[in-house]
Amino acid sequence: MQLPIALLEKYSKAGPRYTSYPTAPYFSESFGEADWLAEIQSTQNLGRDLSLYVHIPFCDTLCYYCGCNMVATKKYDKATEYLDHLFREIDQIAALTNPARTARQFHWGGGTPTYLRPDDIRRLYAHIAGKFTIAPDAEISCEVDPRELTREHVKALRESGFNRVSLGVQDLDEKVQKAVNRVQPESLIREVFGWMREEGFASINLDLMVGLPHQTVETFAVTLDKIVALAPDRLAVFNYAHVPWMKKHQTLIDETALPKLPERLALQQLIMDKLHGAGYVYIGMDHYARPDDELVKARQTKTLYRNFQGYTTHKNCDIYAFGASSISQTDEVFVQNVKKLSEYYALVETGKLPTERGLRVTHEDKLRRDAITRIMCDLELDKAAFGAQWGIDFDRHFADALPELADMAADGLVTLTPGKIAVTDMGRIFLRNIAMPFDAYLKQAADAKPRFSKTL
Repeated sequence: MQLPIALLEKYSKAGPRYTSYPTAPYFSESFGEADWLAEIQSTQNLGRDLSLYVHIPFCDTLCYYCGCNMVATKKYDKATEYLDHLFREIDQIAALTNPARTARQFHWGGGTPTYLRPDDIRRLYAHIAGKFTIAPDAEISCEVDPRELTREHVKALRESGFNRVSLGVQDLDEKVQKAVNRVQPESLIREVFGWMREEGFASINLDLMVGLPHQTVETFAVTLDKIVALAPDRLAVFNYAHVPWMKKHQTLIDETALPKLPERLALQQLIMDKLHGAGYVYIGMDHYARPDDELVKARQTKTLYRNFQGYTTHKNCDIYAFGASSISQTDEVFVQNVKKLSEYYALVETGKLPTERGLRVTHEDKLRRDAITRIMCDLELDKAAFGAQWGIDFDRHFADALPELADMAADGLVTLTPGKIAVTDMGRIFLRNIAMPFDAYLKQAADAKPRFSKTL
C-alpha cells in the first residue's frame, strides 16, 4: 500500500487526539471543587471499579518536544515537597471512597515518575496501596526515562508491584537526540531494557516519536530495526505535536529541520511496513502490540476503550487522578486539577480538592463519545447496533457527519455500506480525521475553537 502525498496534504490539519470527548479545551472553570466533591459522593455505590493515576511532574532536563505538564529541576527537595502534598490529596479522596471499590488499573505518568528516588517510589506506592484496594491482577504501569535511571529504581518498581513499564526512547539517532535535548545512547536503552526483563516485568512498552527534527526514512529505519530486535511487548510511535503557542520551550526546536510532508508520509509508510513485518498488530492511533497482547484481544472482541491513559481494557472504571494537572473521570464528569504547583499546594493545605476546571457531559456528549470511541477502538461502527443502543436513526442523527465521511470514502480512508462504517488499512493513519466528523464541538464558530496539533 502506497499513500498518495495529496491525501497527507489534504488531511494534515489540526484536530484532537480523543483521549476524551468532549476534549480538554472545552472543560470549564465554572465546574469547581464543590461539583467534583458532589460527584465523588454520589458515585460510590454504582458498581464501577477504579483506575488510579498519579502525576509526577518533575524531570532532570527539558526535552524540547515535550507536550506534558512538567517541571525541569535538579533540586530534589521540590519532589519531597510535592510528595507531602500528594499524600494529602490521596488521603482526601480515599476518605470519600467506598473501601469495597477495587482498583483494576494503576498508572504513574509525568514528567518522569522515576525522577523519584527508589525509596520514595516505594513510599508513594505503599501509601496508595494502603488507602485503596488494588486488585491482585491489576494492570500497574509506570513511565520510565532511561537517563538517570539505576537498577535500584527498576527493583523498587518491581518490588512495589508494578508489572508494566513504558520506556521513553523517541529515536536512537544521535543527531535527532541532540536537536531535541534528549541524548541517551543505544547502549543505555539496551541496558535498561535488560534490567526490566531480568526483573520480570510482564509487559514492556517502548515509546518512539516520529516527526522530530532531522529524522529521515533512512535514519528512522535504523532505529526501528534496533527497537524491533529488542522485542518489546508493545510499541507506541507518537506523532510529534508541534504546538509552540502552548509549549513555549518548543520554540527551541529548529522548525526548518522538521520533516516535510513527503518525508512524513514516507515515515508513516515505513512504520506500518516495519512493524507489520515484525509481527506487531495495529491497535489504533499510534499503538502496536504482539498478537497475544490483551489489547489485541480486546480490539478483536470489541471491548477496547480509550481514555486519558491511552488505549485500555478497563472501560467501566472511574479514574481518580492525583497531582497537579491530572484529570479524573466518571461516566458523567471530567475534572482537572490546577496546573501550577503553588496553587496546588495552597488548595491541598487548606483541605480543598485542587480542582481547576471540569465538565458534566450531556446525553448528546455521551452518544458522540461512544461513536468516536468505536471508531478509534474497533476501527468500525455498526450503524444499526449503535442506533438500537442509543435509540436513534443513525443516518438522521449524524446527518452532519455523513458528507465528510462520504468524502473520506472517496479518498479510500473508509468504506461505507448501509449498515457499517469501516476504517480501511490506509485510513488507519488518518484515524483522528475519521473521528472528527462526529465531534459537534468542532462545528462551532472558528473564533470559539481551541488550537490543536496537526493530525499528521
